Parts: sequence; structure tokens; C-alpha cells
Amino acid sequence: MADLSGSAGRRAANAGTLRSVVKDQDILAQVNDLVAEEQELRGKLQHREIDESEEHRRLRSIEVQLDQCWDLLRQRRALRASGGDPEDAQVRPEGEVEGYLG
Repeated sequence: MADLSGSAGRRAANAGTLRSVVKDQDILAQVNDLVAEEQELRGKLQHREIDESEEHRRLRSIEVQLDQCWDLLRQRRALRASGGDPEDAQVRPEGEVEGYLG
């Protein structure tokens, strides 16, 4: 699961810690960090610092984390709009967020 720690190293070490998120801005900051990491990976591939299989593996992980962040944001916004507590939103497992049909 995604982590909102703000760095790739902590993200890897603390996978699954989105539960501590208290603000939508934190989730959006994590989205920005993940997008920056995605761009960095593409640059590394271009400069042959990593191979395609490594890039694909890491990109897949980033995509899942991004999907989890967007899903959590949607849940929080829906709860808020319906008078609920956005803190009740939960990070959904990869199989669930990746299973959406659109």
C-alpha cells in the first residue's frame, strides 16, 4: 500500500501506512512525490541506469500506490459530502483498487 512519508526510501520501508493521513493535502503531496518518482525512473531508463524490467516492476508499484491515493481521496471527499467523517476512509487493498472497471 502507499505511504505518505514523502520520500521513496521511507515509502518502501513503511508500505501500507496511509491510515495516518489526516489531510487531503497530504494525499495530494504523496501523489506528487509518486509522479516525480515515476519521471525519475523514466529518466534513469533513458540514461541506461536501470533496465526495462526494473523500470516496469517499479512503475507497477507506483501505479498501484497512485491508484490507492486517488481512491482514498475519493472516499474522503464522498464521506465529507455526505456528512461523514473523512477520517473513516480506509486504504483499500491493491486487488480492490486495481479491480475497478472504470
